Amino acid sequence: MQANNISIGYSSKKLNHIIASGINLTLKTGTLTALIGANGIGKSTLLRTLTGIQEPLSGNVILNGKGIESYTPARLAQQLSIVLTESLPPSNLTVYQLVALGRQPYTNWVGSLSPEDHFKITEALELTQTSHLSDKKHFEISDGQLQKVLIARALAQDTPLIILDEPTTHLDLRHKVSLLRLLKKLAGEQGKCILYSTHDPDLALQLSDELIIMTRDTVLQNTPQGCIESNIFNTLFNDDGIVFDPDKKSFIVR
Repeated sequence: MQANNISIGYSSKKLNHIIASGINLTLKTGTLTALIGANGIGKSTLLRTLTGIQEPLSGNVILNGKGIESYTPARLAQQLSIVLTESLPPSNLTVYQLVALGRQPYTNWVGSLSPEDHFKITEALELTQTSHLSDKKHFEISDGQLQKVLIARALAQDTPLIILDEPTTHLDLRHKVSLLRLLKKLAGEQGKCILYSTHDPDLALQLSDELIIMTRDTVLQNTPQGCIESNIFNTLFNDDGIVFDPDKKSFIVR
C-alpha cells in the first residue's frame, strides 16, 4: 500500500478541515509498522483514510497498483482487514464463531463454511494461541484474550494487509508486549503487512520494524533508528517536561 501526497481531514459545507497534508507512506510486506502521535493528532483519521473508510482530501491511496476507491467492498475485504478498538455488539457468539466472521468475504450466498474456511479459522486460532478458547462466549474471556481473538478473525480473513487501531489499549505491560511480539511474528512468518496505531512509543521503538510519526508539522516514516537520528521524538509531545533520550531509546520525564 502507498499513500501519495495525501491530505487528511474532513469536508463540511464545501470547506476542508485539514488535519495533516503532504503525507507519503509505503507499507511493506513482512513488516510491522507502528503509527505514533499525541492524542488528537489525527492517527485514527489517517487509518480511516488508508483503509478507504473516508476519502483523502487530496492525493491517492494505492493498493496493489489501484486506487483504493476503485475496489468494491467485497474485493477490498479480500485485500485488507481492520481491527478496531470499538466494543463488540451484544451477541452470544463463541470465539470460534467470532473468528469465522473473517471468512465472510469468501463464503457463498447462504454463508455456509467450506472445508477451506474451517481450515483457515483453525489455523488463525492456532497462530494466535487461542484454540483453547474456541467454545467460550466472546464476553467470557479477558481483554487480552479478546484482542488476540480479533487478530485471529483478521487472519482468518486471509488478507495481505492488516490494520489495527490501538490494539494494546487497556492491556497491562505484559500483555502489550505479548501482543506486539505476536504481530511481529505474524508479519515476518506469514508475510503480512501490519500497521497499528499506539500510545506506547517506547514499546513501538523496541518491537516494530518501521515507525510512522505524526507531529503537528510533519508525518515521517522511517526505521526506529532513523527516527531517532532525525530528532523527531523531541517534537512528538508539546511538553518541555518530556524529552527523548536517544542513548536509552526512551522518553524521560524531567
